[in-house]
Amino acid sequence: MARTAIWTSIAATLTHDIAEGRYGPGDKLPTEAELAHRFGVNRHTVRRALGAMADDGLLHARRGSGVFVAQTPTDYPIGRRVRFHQNLAAAGRTAAKTILTLETRTADTREADALALAPGAQVHACEGLSLADAQPIAVFRSIFPAARFPGLLADLDETKSVTAALARQGVSDYTRITTRLTAKLATATQALHLRIAEHAPILRTVAINIDPDGAPVEYGHTWFAGDRVSLIVNEQ
Repeated sequence: MARTAIWTSIAATLTHDIAEGRYGPGDKLPTEAELAHRFGVNRHTVRRALGAMADDGLLHARRGSGVFVAQTPTDYPIGRRVRFHQNLAAAGRTAAKTILTLETRTADTREADALALAPGAQVHACEGLSLADAQPIAVFRSIFPAARFPGLLADLDETKSVTAALARQGVSDYTRITTRLTAKLATATQALHLRIAEHAPILRTVAINIDPDGAPVEYGHTWFAGDRVSLIVNEQ
């Protein structure tokens, strides 16, 4: 009887570990050296097992970060109404946001133009992380006209929700008038926040939201981890 190749046995064992929940979607596997020690083989044999599992779609490697259990990307619709918590709930994920920065400052040229503000006008800036099932999927920056929404930063800090914060400021509904999608490479800071390798592929959206009267209320940038989100363009 022919002997089973060692790398095949290692792949089967790790696949079983994943099936049993020892490693979940998005989890990082032990290093090649650690796996080699566990199975009593050299790193080349481990590498072959991991490569076979990657070919089967079970794993993916992030350069400089390691090997991770693959996960189904979160469907994220982009249309006239984009609501983070609703999108994630519809995909069966638990949504959360972490606020990194809240400040009031002078708008730069693009921000003033996007929000139809006079040069030198003040804006509120909110930067943070969007998470699905406690895993970061995007870095965001949202800019709002400060004169119109004087208490917005406190509302954002309390609610962690743009929709809820704007509602407190008198904007019960808003829609997206433009969205631009661009492929980018993660900067060192973005990679750190998203727990991916520097220069890993990310998707950037740049959008403007308006109130029912057509006045701009938010100018936003979002940088999505490329392997964690499927952006769905909804034309409705």
